[in-house]
Amino acid sequence: MRHHHNAFDEECQQGHDSECHAGRRGEHHRGHHGEAHHGRGGGRRQRFFGHGELRLVILDILTRNASHGYELIKEIETLTQGNYTPSPGVIYPTLDLLQDQQLIIIHEEDGGRKKIAITSQGQAWLAENSEHLQHIQARIKARSVGYQLRKDPQMKRALENFKAVLDLKVNQSEISAAQLKQIIGIIDRAALDISQLD
Repeated sequence: MRHHHNAFDEECQQGHDSECHAGRRGEHHRGHHGEAHHGRGGGRRQRFFGHGELRLVILDILTRNASHGYELIKEIETLTQGNYTPSPGVIYPTLDLLQDQQLIIIHEEDGGRKKIAITSQGQAWLAENSEHLQHIQARIKARSVGYQLRKDPQMKRALENFKAVLDLKVNQSEISAAQLKQIIGIIDRAALDISQLD
């Protein structure tokens, strides 16, 4: 939606966004806006979510089932196919914020565990931001496709080789319009051949 990003930025500037505060307290350990960049290899990765987006993802998960904090972390890890795992230091302040905004309710169970459920206000806010959520989901899917490709060592090598050759020929060499057209034709033919594989 057109104004979502500005609205989320405004929350951060006014001091209401716990995701932002988490990021400011630990920028050298986390990515911007308090979102840790953990993958299966434990390395730092490009951030998945901007201001407020993690809240939308959490609320969307809660529409399918009431959950617990640890389960939400695992759900997000599964959703992103291991590309992103939010830390407890991000998830729990975000849940506190959602509760303060009356978008979720937290019940304490026997044994001290806390069960989380979306409220009617949360459902309404999610519906209002459905278009933004769809963009987030599309972005996650696109990144997950790239991740699946790179899981195979030979595919990863081939992709890296392709990128290196393109960079060398197009960005670091003098290239004529005819040569560029020829390269584009090779890429288009390769794409067509792959699409026609049984």
